[in-house]
Amino acid sequence: MNHSERFPLFESRLNPRSAQALQRREDLLARIGEWRALEQRAADASAKSLPVFEKRGQLLPRQRVALLLDPGRPWLPLCPLAGYGVDTPELDKSVPGAGVIAGIGWISGVRCVVVANDSGINAGAMQAMGGEKTWRAQEIALQNKLPFVYLVESAGANLMRYRVEGFVKGGALFRNLARLSAAGIPIVTVQHGSGTAGGAYMPGLSDVVIMVRGRSRAFLAGPPLLKAATGEIATEEELGGAEMHAGISGLGEYLAEDDRDAIGIARRVIGGLDWKPLDAGERPAPEPALPGDDLLGLMSTDLRQPVDMREVMARLADSSELLEFKPLYGAATLCVQARIRGHAVGFISNNGPIDVAGANKATHFIQWMCKLGQPIVYLQNTTGFMVGKDSEQGGMIKHGSKMIQAVTNAARHVPQITILCGASFGAGNYGMCGRAFEPRFLFSWPSARTAVMGGEQAAGTMQMVAEAGAARKGVPLDAQALQEQREKIIHNFERQADAYYTSGQMLDDGVIDPRDTRAVLAECLDICADARAREVRPLQFGVMRM
Repeated sequence: MNHSERFPLFESRLNPRSAQALQRREDLLARIGEWRALEQRAADASAKSLPVFEKRGQLLPRQRVALLLDPGRPWLPLCPLAGYGVDTPELDKSVPGAGVIAGIGWISGVRCVVVANDSGINAGAMQAMGGEKTWRAQEIALQNKLPFVYLVESAGANLMRYRVEGFVKGGALFRNLARLSAAGIPIVTVQHGSGTAGGAYMPGLSDVVIMVRGRSRAFLAGPPLLKAATGEIATEEELGGAEMHAGISGLGEYLAEDDRDAIGIARRVIGGLDWKPLDAGERPAPEPALPGDDLLGLMSTDLRQPVDMREVMARLADSSELLEFKPLYGAATLCVQARIRGHAVGFISNNGPIDVAGANKATHFIQWMCKLGQPIVYLQNTTGFMVGKDSEQGGMIKHGSKMIQAVTNAARHVPQITILCGASFGAGNYGMCGRAFEPRFLFSWPSARTAVMGGEQAAGTMQMVAEAGAARKGVPLDAQALQEQREKIIHNFERQADAYYTSGQMLDDGVIDPRDTRAVLAECLDICADARAREVRPLQFGVMRM
């Protein structure tokens, strides 16, 4: 790139050694430590089953995934906190992950979506959020034309916690496999253990199935249910063993001797797809001039403290070069062109509420990025759209609606990626491409907080409602009850706004260390660019077994 074509170098005003920056760094490192401990909780829970797996001659699920992946290549975990506080509301007992390991990684030089039942925890029985986590992984594979690799070993649905809606909605797992296959995207399943009832359709809807001798099981009804339903008596091997499926039913294409052999076969199958990257990784990638480590000292865990989000962008962008769009108009809304590992992108972020001018500027910028065909990266840090008499009379509703129209429909033209950095409040969550607007990827920093409004504001609103109601009725207020209500509302809002809670609810694709943001964005942009360049051969139907 010629010097005349380069964007201006951002001049940082951050002093990373200031008392404020050092305190912010310390606070954020403490939050990162909490998150890492939560992720480790799932790994430790699964590892307790190691003696059982070794006795059976099996590998633990995380060992299988590690053996499947190319060493030294990026691994992007998906939704590792899913289910935290959901399946077990007591947070100190809740094991994140929803019994599923998922991520995007490289297998034999091919980038793939990988999903594995964590059978080290409750024998891989499906948890409430496990289905949603798997659906999200399937959706990512479909959107981005990535082969889908499934390592199956599950006790099936937890009948002690049976809920009819889980059964009905669970059909989406099979629908998505059929859609993936019909879209021309390869599906490879390694059946490490049992797949019963609905779980048997996982291999049934796959393009290639690898089974393990003496360990794989796939049947619509296992021996106990078969006997209860029909009175017939049969062994597991007769009903759904690996040798039977490889030699008689035709459900299995390959018969492996053990887990390691099965993983080796899977790597060879993936390597034979001829699905190498087409576009990704071919661009020059100068590093930012400003260190990414500074990001720890930028964002406060107290979101009332202001942050110049240009400082964040400059630590993500190649050479820390930024070209700001309409810098003097709607100044609290930032629209900036930059490059991340050679990918041209448009950043949108906030240095305050989104006002009328800011909404108009963002709408114009989104249309400009769509015309250029450049992905949009939203860095959320906003209290929402501006409120007040002047704002309402200025048309905030209609101008905010224009921005939401642009965000919604831009997805048809360019990839959109969202990072929740700080505040994500009110309709600002929507206007800045929150989860409901289906960005291609969405990740959270540990400092992020998401809510319709702050807890104090919610409590204050309800107090005014109570006071007005009491005045209308002419009755005195119970001050103690009002205070208890206030504390309850604040606690409820603050608990649910926390990034780890929202990640547990699958409202993002995972929490990331701010220092890893550039690498995560670069990987996502590579994935999006490769998907755009790749031609697939869609079929009228998915691959159907003989």
